[in-house]
Amino acid sequence: MTDEKESTFLVTHVESDSAVLKDVHDGQVHTLSSNPGLAVDDAVEATVAPDPPMEVTYQVVEVVERRSLSIEESEEPPTVHERELAAETEAGELAREERAGVGEVHVLTPPEADTTDAVADVIDDREATLSRAARLGVNRVEIRSEPGVVSVRYMP
Repeated sequence: MTDEKESTFLVTHVESDSAVLKDVHDGQVHTLSSNPGLAVDDAVEATVAPDPPMEVTYQVVEVVERRSLSIEESEEPPTVHERELAAETEAGELAREERAGVGEVHVLTPPEADTTDAVADVIDDREATLSRAARLGVNRVEIRSEPGVVSVRYMP
């Protein structure tokens, strides 16, 4: 098939006989005509192809890798390094840094009174947060916070 598409997808919805995949690179949504055992919040590196003749739904041609993604809020405070990054970042801005090995750390600097809301925003925007994790090739998102500092750690 010439319309095959290889990419990394986030599984956003599943039923016994179908699933919905979102391409984490271009945002395109693909509804599968069957569910090959996928679960919500899985990251799937796969090839999909449209179902003939209408090409409205898709099928998975090949799965290269599948991993489960998670978001958790940690009781731990941001690290010393994350606090230093926050101190160098203007209020309301975002600092990004690659982690040693795999992943990234994003440090947000909300006003102190808005820290809890900033953490909730990251958790509530599950699809965007997990799409980023899938793009980065990691399995886990850990959120640490203290007043005025929120670290979002994308980790293997």
